[in-house]
Formats: sequence, C-alpha cells, structure tokens
Amino acid sequence: MNLYPTLQATIEKAKSLEIPQDRIPILQDFIAYIQKKVDTDQPVNLNFICTHNSRRSQFSQIWAKTVAAYYGIEINSFSGGVEVTAFNERAVASSKRSGFKVTQKGVGNPKYFVFYSDDADPIICFSKLYDDSANAPKGFAAVMTCSHADENCPFIPGAEARIPVRYEDPKAFDGTSEEADRYDERSLQIASEMFYVFSRISKA
Repeated sequence: MNLYPTLQATIEKAKSLEIPQDRIPILQDFIAYIQKKVDTDQPVNLNFICTHNSRRSQFSQIWAKTVAAYYGIEINSFSGGVEVTAFNERAVASSKRSGFKVTQKGVGNPKYFVFYSDDADPIICFSKLYDDSANAPKGFAAVMTCSHADENCPFIPGAEARIPVRYEDPKAFDGTSEEADRYDERSLQIASEMFYVFSRISKA
C-alpha cells in the first residue's frame, strides 16, 4: 500500500506520540473487542458515534480504516450521530492537512471521499444517524466518541458492544486563531490511539 507522502509523515508523528496512562484502560476494551473478532474470523464492524457526526466521529472513522489497512487488518469503519448536520468543513480541512486526498460530491450535507492511497477504495464520509442504512445494522461495536452522545443514548439498537472512547471537541476553538492547530491536534490524538489499538491486534 502506497500512502501519500504527507500522510506518511503524519503517521510517523502519530506513532511517536506517547499514550497517556489514563487512556490505556479505556483503549483496552476496544483492543479486546477487535481481537476477539479477528480470533473468531468474524467481521470487525466499528461505528463511531458522536452527537452531530461532524468532527470526532468522522476523524475516528477515517483513522480507524487507515490504520487497520496499514497493519493489514480488515475492518468496516462507520460513523453516525443522533442529529444530522454535515462533516464539518474545519475537520475536512484538517484531514487534508494530514495528507488525505479528499473529493466532495453534493452540497448541504455533501459526501466526502477520503483517500489514504491510490491503491485503496475511498472512505465515504457524511453526517448521518447512527442507524443510517450506510452503516452496519447489527453485529457492530458502538464506539462513543463524545460524552453527550454517550450519556444521551443509553441504548444503541444492533450494537453488540458499547465502548466509550471520548475525545474533547475541537469545536470550542472555532473562529479563533487556534482553530486549525486544535483540529489537527485532535486528529493526531485519534490517529495515535488508533495506532496503539491496531498495533496490538494479533492476526490469525
């Protein structure tokens, strides 16, 4: 797999970040879920869920698919929310700065086609409900990436596991001089944690 040069540089940076000790127990449940699926030769379906499906859940969907491919692990990576908005343009811009190639189709709530390599199919990103027909209807892990969705969605139909992996929202810095840096920081944090998770998966 030939990754784009800027993306490769971002990946090396993400891999070099140290995971804080308080995050490791949180990620362990995530690792265990994926490992069990791999060990039993079952599909790995991950649905990253945040309220608006606009920032953190989109970053997570993109990085999970990219990192899994990096390690040669087959997964299905989805995202959704409890309200439909759009893949936030600031998060899209951050993804481009990370080195992904992104094309867009439509307006309002457009579909974005995110490429990590010319050798792989794009990751299709747009804001949708967690039970949208584009997502796995059952047999998936609901990975809760924000506290609001985690606290306000006590039951996710079709989920066989619920794994809280919460991230701070870069939205707090919208319209400030720190905006781009904070979006990139959150994306890089998510990337580093996905590398921590998937680097610990043993393939059969």
